[in-house]
Parts: sequence; structure tokens; C-alpha cells
Amino acid sequence: MHLIDAVHAAFSLLFSGDAELWRIIWVSLKTTLAALVIATPLAVLAGYGLATHAFRGRRVVIWLVQATLSLPTVLVGLLLYLMLSRQGPLGELQWLFSQSGIIAGQVLIALPLLTAFSLAATQAADPRIAETAVTLGASRWETMLTVLHEVRFGIMAAVISGFGRVISEVGCAIMIGGNIAGQTRTMTTAIALQTSKGEFAQGIALGIVLVTIALLINAALVFAQGDTQTAGRSA
Repeated sequence: MHLIDAVHAAFSLLFSGDAELWRIIWVSLKTTLAALVIATPLAVLAGYGLATHAFRGRRVVIWLVQATLSLPTVLVGLLLYLMLSRQGPLGELQWLFSQSGIIAGQVLIALPLLTAFSLAATQAADPRIAETAVTLGASRWETMLTVLHEVRFGIMAAVISGFGRVISEVGCAIMIGGNIAGQTRTMTTAIALQTSKGEFAQGIALGIVLVTIALLINAALVFAQGDTQTAGRSA
């Protein structure tokens, strides 16, 4: 298919309300958002704890968190596949080739990145913020919330980066989800499948959706940061 024809067909799929295309988009968004809802609180707490508490082996933990950022997602998929297979220790969950399995894999992929970003954001915070909160009688929980509020844009950037990494990964999704139409087929696995078949229209349409989502989310973050900075100058 000629490139121009493929692009035209892609836009036709998007605006015609093609059921298969939008089902793929829904599965991707559903699993990605579910993974982030699970991973974000855990990662933020872990990042804050690593940044504010000294303990034996802390540097090793931080090194391991940062090292896992470079792990290929297909390796995460392989390890999780072995865990979720019938003979694996988690085989009774029956999550293999299901959306639950995809979400589990995406949580494992997102956790290190979110933790590392949360750690960096908390370390960059002015230490006087926590000191002032404690002086005013704040509890540990209140102090943590105060610090996290101050670094909220760093946390938001972490979530956006995690969203981008999770929704765009393909290796783990294929191995754990199996690319089953209507159930576990995500945007990235569908793009890989359609490209291998020489059918580019759906792949281009899904690529357009991915780029649009990325632009909208990052625009929202930039807009929020701009409003805050403007309010700060006005004050």
C-alpha cells in the first residue's frame, strides 16, 4: 500500500469509529491506567523513604532501583511468564494471557522508573520544608505530604514518564498477554502484528493515537507548571 493511501486509510479508521481499533485503544488505556494506579502510590512512598531515611544497604537498594531501569521489558515478560505459567509459583492465579497479567507486567515495569523519579524529586526538595513542618508540630505523615506537595510537578513528571514507558512497551505485553484480539491486544502489539502482515493502516492509526496521547498529557503538565509559576510571580 502506498504511504499516502495508508495514511488516508488510517484516518478513515479513526473517524469511522472502527470497533476493533477502538477496542484495542481501550485495552491499552485500561491496562496502563490500572498499572499506574497500583504502582504510583507504592513507588512514591518508596522514593520518599529512600530519600529521607538512612539505613544499612540504602545505597545498594538505590543502585538496584536504578539498574532495573535499563532492563529490557521482554526480560521482565520472560520472568513473569515463568512465574505465571502452569508450573510456576503463581500459576494458580491464571493471569497468563489475560489483562490481569498485562497489568502485573506493567506494574513491574513502571515501579523502578516511578521510584527513581520520586527519589530524585524528593532529594531535590529544600530540606527546610520538612524541618519547618516538624517545627510546627506536623506528624511524619503530614511532613511527607507537605514535602510531596512541594515536589508535585516532579511526581507528575514521573507519572507521565511511567505512562509513556508502559503504554509504549511491547515485549512484556506480547509474552504475558499473547496478543489476543478483543482481550489482550494493545496498541503496540497490534502495530507489531499489522506491520508484520504488511497492513499499515491500522498501525498508523494507532501510532497517531499514541502520539496524540503523549502530546496531550505533556501539554497538561506544561500548562499546570506555567499556571503555578505565573501565580508565584504574581504573589
